[in-house]
Amino acid sequence: MTIRTRFAPSPTGYLHVGGARTALFSWLYARKHGGKFILRIEDTDLERSSQESVNAILEGMTWLGLEYDEGPFYQTHRFDRYKEVIQQLLDQGDAYYCYCSREELDALREQQMANKEKPRYNGKCRTAEAADGERVVRFKNPDHGDVVIDDLVKGRIVVANKELDDLIIARSDGTPTYNLTVVVDDMDMGVTHVIRGDDHVNNTPRQINILKALGASLPVYAHVPMILGADGARLSKRHGAVSVMQYRMDGYMPEALLNYLVRLGWSHGDQELFSVDEMIQLFDLEKVNVSASTFNTEKLLWLNHQYLMNSDPARVAHHLSWHFGELGIDPATGPALTDVVLAQRERCKTLVEMAEQSVYFYRDFDSYEEKAVKKNFKAGVEDVLQHLWSRFDSLSGWQPEALHQVVIDSAAALELNLGKVAQPLRIAVCGCGVSPAIDQTLYLLGKEKTLDRIARAIEYIKQHC
Repeated sequence: MTIRTRFAPSPTGYLHVGGARTALFSWLYARKHGGKFILRIEDTDLERSSQESVNAILEGMTWLGLEYDEGPFYQTHRFDRYKEVIQQLLDQGDAYYCYCSREELDALREQQMANKEKPRYNGKCRTAEAADGERVVRFKNPDHGDVVIDDLVKGRIVVANKELDDLIIARSDGTPTYNLTVVVDDMDMGVTHVIRGDDHVNNTPRQINILKALGASLPVYAHVPMILGADGARLSKRHGAVSVMQYRMDGYMPEALLNYLVRLGWSHGDQELFSVDEMIQLFDLEKVNVSASTFNTEKLLWLNHQYLMNSDPARVAHHLSWHFGELGIDPATGPALTDVVLAQRERCKTLVEMAEQSVYFYRDFDSYEEKAVKKNFKAGVEDVLQHLWSRFDSLSGWQPEALHQVVIDSAAALELNLGKVAQPLRIAVCGCGVSPAIDQTLYLLGKEKTLDRIARAIEYIKQHC
């Protein structure tokens, strides 16, 4: 049997981290077992679904690298098929028309609640004669027996059919409801494993009964726990960035987010860092925790820093380039991005930090950092910078070792400690008091920019200090 999993988001917003984790678990399971991963867009909520949200989901999946083997399939393209199945259920006697008004249903609900009964449809129209007028279609749920779910995460779940009412599978305008469309899609697409959030547990017995009525094979279910914020509430916008693409905007590597998400509810001993290949090899649904996981932004930040420090610099540079574009900077106007990554990765925890703290390599600055100037640009410092300018100008090569030696030799010649030479130089060429090692900074800037900026700093000191 070929394993077939699916990710089926509703395009009513962005791709959130909870959905991304579900997609990741489904993707990993398919990849581990040599199966197929299907993307399905459940867009039957015509009022709330939008193409913008579809694009956001597709963009998020692409950025995370969760490539799908089939799809995307759109439910709005399959209305004829749903109509056909609804008619089949009617013809079989497994569904019926319901003519109850909203007022009748509200009154029934109020009465049941007053009697401290579980609100549920009472099956009034099961034997009603066919008639014209407004009507919905309900699935005739079995009256007896149990639905048994051997959930790969939660274990065995048993639900008595008498606890389930006859759910609506087609609205009065003829459009199908979620519980019908998801069943038909899983059946037609041959889905073998349904991996989804445990907020769907209550839907599962109803969907199994519909599948049985259609004579379909039952998939294996795995309901993964919710993701909570630090306050114990379900993760939401108020907890911060919950959109996958917001994490891209905030400077996270996609691999770091994947690594963090796979560890939300799953573990492999004490191991924290996983390559994608390791995730595929080691992931096991039966080792997913039953309890909810808490999202910890500080842990994600730590993980991202590990990826910045240890990933292939070319991979980091690929993502860093996008952030330079967001700053309006063309990386071709300065040093190779891989060299910038190597110089900055120990100090920067996000790609945003790395880009913002590397702007001076690509773009001239208009002013100097006030605090740094006050501390380091004093009368007489122009002579130090002039000495450095002359030594740098006479260099035939421009390598970190030679640049480092110039700074050391200049400090000795001027009888100053190294900081009194390197720090004014750093502010002169960067505009601020923080940068990578001074020799690496000068090397990345190049000879022309270094000399131009030292000369400008000398003039600034003469005029203002």
